Amino acid sequence: MADTSSIFGSPRQKEEGEHWLTVSDLMAGLMMVFLFIAIAFMRHVSIERDKIKDVAVAYQQNQVAIFDALNAEFEKDLPKWEASIDKETLSFQFDSPEVLFDSGDSALKDEFKDILEAFIPRYLKVLDQYRESIDEVRIEGHTSSEWGYDTHPDDAYFFNMTLSQNRTRSVLNYSYHLESLSEKQRAWVKSSFAAVGLASSRLKLNDDGSENKQKSRRVSFRIITNADIQIRKIVEGL
Repeated sequence: MADTSSIFGSPRQKEEGEHWLTVSDLMAGLMMVFLFIAIAFMRHVSIERDKIKDVAVAYQQNQVAIFDALNAEFEKDLPKWEASIDKETLSFQFDSPEVLFDSGDSALKDEFKDILEAFIPRYLKVLDQYRESIDEVRIEGHTSSEWGYDTHPDDAYFFNMTLSQNRTRSVLNYSYHLESLSEKQRAWVKSSFAAVGLASSRLKLNDDGSENKQKSRRVSFRIITNADIQIRKIVEGL
């Protein structure tokens, strides 16, 4: 009788063939799974990248819209207030130190009080339509680097830091208590405005690189939008 094992293979050979066929199929299946995961991940990254791009575009458009709205509202007032608006930082700057405070003092001058009475209600009204995109409005106080004769630069910096902080608090306090503000406006000022003294950390320079002490003494209202917060949330979700 013929040996059938030579024709059909031994049971052990059949089991080994089936075993390697199963492992091969498993490896192929795993490769397909990994491929699908990689494609899905790449698609997710592409979608999130597009979201960041959309936020950046919206941020730029919003930045331009806020600047245009402020400029349209205050264009005629800027010369008489000796003020300016920076398009890149959305800073509304009061550039004349003689109008703002007496030297070394944090009490608002009467002329600056009059300006704030005319400025603050209209400023808040302009920003009201952009409130959803605004994270914070910073009242920033700036000084020159000098303090007094023979004062060490390090001491002058910290003296000016205290002075600039006190000045911005004076501006915020006076603005908050203006009778012309509504309760809604006052509530937004309380929740979104901050008084920040920067001393001489952001000096204005002349063309030759030297300090322009006159222009360095200023107060600005700077708008911080929430675009970076939105981008951070997208990145953290990756």
